[in-house]
Amino acid sequence: MPLVEARGIVKRYGPTTALADGRLTVLSGESHALVGRNGAGKSTLVNVLTGLQTPDEGTIRFDGEPAPPLADRDAWRRKVACVYQHPTVVPELTVAENLFINRQPLSRGFISWRRLKAEAAALLDTWDVRVDPEARTADLKVEDRQMVEIARALSFGARFIVLDEPTAQLDKREIERLFSRMRTLQDSGVTFLFISHHLQEVYEVCQAVTVLRDARWITTAPVADLPRAALIEAMAGESIEAIAEQAVQERVVDAGAPVLLDVRGLTSDAYEDVDLTVRRGEVVGLAGSSASGKTELAEAVAGLRTPTGGTARLDGERLRFGSVQAALKAGVGCVPRDRHDQGLVAGMTIGDNTTMSVLDRLGRFGFIGTDRKRGFATELIDRLDIHTEGPEQPVSDLSGGNAQKVVMARALASDPRLLVLINPTAGVDVKSKESLLARVDSAREDGTAVLVVSDELDDLRRCDRVLVLFHGRVVAEHPAGWRDHELIASIEGVDHHG
Repeated sequence: MPLVEARGIVKRYGPTTALADGRLTVLSGESHALVGRNGAGKSTLVNVLTGLQTPDEGTIRFDGEPAPPLADRDAWRRKVACVYQHPTVVPELTVAENLFINRQPLSRGFISWRRLKAEAAALLDTWDVRVDPEARTADLKVEDRQMVEIARALSFGARFIVLDEPTAQLDKREIERLFSRMRTLQDSGVTFLFISHHLQEVYEVCQAVTVLRDARWITTAPVADLPRAALIEAMAGESIEAIAEQAVQERVVDAGAPVLLDVRGLTSDAYEDVDLTVRRGEVVGLAGSSASGKTELAEAVAGLRTPTGGTARLDGERLRFGSVQAALKAGVGCVPRDRHDQGLVAGMTIGDNTTMSVLDRLGRFGFIGTDRKRGFATELIDRLDIHTEGPEQPVSDLSGGNAQKVVMARALASDPRLLVLINPTAGVDVKSKESLLARVDSAREDGTAVLVVSDELDDLRRCDRVLVLFHGRVVAEHPAGWRDHELIASIEGVDHHG
C-alpha cells in the first residue's frame, strides 16, 4: 500500500487552473522526485499534500486512510511536513526551543528547561542529527537548520517529509552531506518527496520520479528506467530525436548596431561577475531556475536593487543603481516581477497608472493638463488594446491580462531606450499574452533594446538570443531558433547528451 496517494487533484484560482490532473503515488521508505518546469503545478500539489489548501476535486490518502480535515492541524502534522528552501525556524531561539515550540515540557505550570534540553538531545540523537541543542539557531549552517526542521517534523510522528528545493542555498559539499543524511533517514523508515530544478540530483538521491507539465501528471517511473533525455522530453513535451519544426523566424540583428546596454562584472548575493550587452533593436532573454539570480540581475538594471560590484552603462552613460527615478530618467522602462505589489496603484484609475511615470511631459511647473493626460492615456489604451470603459475606470476592476497591459503601457509611456520585462506574461490568458508579446516586437522595430526575464518559453522565443544563468553565473547562450529541450537542459544544469 502506498504511504501517500493523490488522485485526480484539481485546483483552480478564479479563472486560472493551477492543477488540472495532479497525481502522486509515493511508497514507504523511498525518495520520490517531483519535477516540472515553473508553472507545472508542483507548488500547488505540495500545498494540497501538506494540508495548506483543499483541492476542488480529487482525493489524498495517507497509508490508505483519507487525509484529515483541513482544520485539524495536529492530525496533518502527524502525517506530513514540508521543509522549504527558506527556513521556518525562529533564528533567535535555541535548537531545543525550536524543536518544541508551543509544546515545551512544563513543571508546575512553568517551562522545565532541564527537561526541554534533555528531550531535545534525545530527539536529535534518535535521528542522528549532530547539532548542539543549546546552539542559537541563527548560528547554524543552512544544512543543519534543515536537519533541525526535519527532526521537529519527525517528533510529531510524521514520516513523510517534503523537501522543497533543499539544495538551492548549499554548496557541493553541503549537498553531498544532506544526501547522505537523507539516505540514513530513509534506512530508518523516513520517506521523502524531493523537489529540485537540478535533474542530476534526482539521479543521485531518488528512486522514483513524477513529472508534471502544464498542470497535469505526465508520468511516474523508477529513476533507473528513465534516461535524462526521456526525463527532459517528459518535462518539455517534445521528443529530442524527432522534434517538430518550431516556428521561429530567423531574425538578423544588425551586428553593427550600437550597444545600448553594457553590463560589466555585475555582482551581488544572487549572481557573480555577469557581463552582458544588448544592442539597439535587440531582444535578449535571461533564463534560469528561480535560484539562478536572473530576476535580481534585471531588477538591478531597472533601478530596483543595488549590486555589490560592477557597472552598467546605457548609451555610454553610467546607470545609477537602487533608484527607479534615476533609471527612468536615464531611459529605462520596466515591467516589474509582481504587478500587484510593484506594478500598479490599486486605488488609482487606469489613466493615472499609465501616465504616472511621464507626468513631467504632460505639463509644466507641476500643473498637468487634464485633457493632455486623458488623451495620452487613451492613446496608450488603444495601443495596447486594453479592454476598459475608459481612462477613469479603477485599475482594480481589470482582469489579470488587462492589468498587465496597463503596467506595460506605463513602461512604454516614457519611450524608453531600454525596456526591462520581468515575467511579462505571468498569469495572463493566451490572447493578452499575444498582445503583450507583440509590443516586444514593435519595441524592437523602434530600435529599443529589450531585456526579457521569464520562466515562460513562449516569452523567450521572441528573443534574438537567450542567456542562461545557473547559480548566479551565465553558463550558456542560445541564439534564436533554439529547441525547447536544449534550453531546458541548460536551465536545469544538465547536458542532455549525458
